[in-house]
Amino acid sequence: MTWRTDPVLTGGRRSSGTHRLGVAAVAFAFWVTMAGTTAPTALYPLYGERFGFSPMTVTVIFAVYAMGVVAGLLVFGRVSDQVGRRPVLVAATLLAAGAAGVFLAADSLGALLTARVMSGFAAALVTGAATAALTELLPPGGRTPAPMVALGANMGGLACGTLLAGVLADGMAAPLRSPWVVMLVLSVIGLVGVAVTPETAAHRSALTLRPQPLRIPVEIRADFLRAAMAAGAGFAVLGVLTAVSGLFLGTVLHEPGHALAGGVVFTAFACTALGQLTVRRFRPATALPTACAGLIVAAALIATAMATGTLAPLLIGAAANGLATGIALGHGIGSIAARSAPEHRGATVSTFFALLYSLLAVPAIGVGVLIRATSLRPAGEVFSGVVALLALVVLLSLVRTRGPGRPDVSGGDARP
Repeated sequence: MTWRTDPVLTGGRRSSGTHRLGVAAVAFAFWVTMAGTTAPTALYPLYGERFGFSPMTVTVIFAVYAMGVVAGLLVFGRVSDQVGRRPVLVAATLLAAGAAGVFLAADSLGALLTARVMSGFAAALVTGAATAALTELLPPGGRTPAPMVALGANMGGLACGTLLAGVLADGMAAPLRSPWVVMLVLSVIGLVGVAVTPETAAHRSALTLRPQPLRIPVEIRADFLRAAMAAGAGFAVLGVLTAVSGLFLGTVLHEPGHALAGGVVFTAFACTALGQLTVRRFRPATALPTACAGLIVAAALIATAMATGTLAPLLIGAAANGLATGIALGHGIGSIAARSAPEHRGATVSTFFALLYSLLAVPAIGVGVLIRATSLRPAGEVFSGVVALLALVVLLSLVRTRGPGRPDVSGGDARP
């Protein structure tokens, strides 16, 4: 099949109806692909019962997804610039539909791992291609900024996927089948939508698949690493919540409802999106310290939930962690955009997200090892302490380097 650029969307006069449909199709495909990545969260306890695996295995299944995203970002991050947005979006939604189909037919641990790898690649492909397509469909100065639409589709999908799966698992007769039937249907709708959406990339080059080198520009290295450590600490908590919240609710709180497990993760990701939207309200010099303080508070609340076996601190801690993570993430991306050279900006952003997704995966496995060596509660308490310590290290580093008389070097426009 030959993919052609349609002048309706890439130049000349635009058809407003086609334009709106294109935005809706790309945003929906982005949303449903990301929703499929978190849908298994509420179902992990059921899979554990069905296939007889341990909490350690659950964390490995989750980590396989996150590392798939990292590999996909490094290898496929530039593909949509080379072959166009539409074929990459088609490939991403096709992988999302395939993953839902594998989950639907899963009869072994190997099938679950295969589906998670497919989900990881789908997320890696759709993130860059959909964000770029929305930027081309929604130029600067419009009533609806492209970054806001991309953020809503991305974080909205992550938040809604687990909640939708949990509600369906609780309300339908086949809890390990019904959610995937719905996800499969939604993915096919997304696939059809992007397949008929005209191409938006006017300039393309030959396809070259090779890993992108990690790049941290010298001029922003210190602030880059601080932002990555803070946002990474928050991502680590998001990963652990995604992997074991259902286990905690079922075994410690004796709340087996899958919708509740989905609600915890929904709260965390929804507040992450909210944190990214509110970062503009902070001066650059105060955004990261605020995020670090929020991460420390969130870690204390989650540790309290583990120690006391109560739900309220877990929900509040998930919300606080999401807000803090969103602020740190928004600050990091803003700093990269403002202070890195344009020719290296894409590689720097890819490096930033590769580090974050690595921190999404590795700590989850570490918690699984701790659970196996001790039990869920002490493992959660130790993990919360490590997160709080990491955030405190970043906070103290900021205080030391930005003391009285020192200039703000965090990037962006400082506000009076």
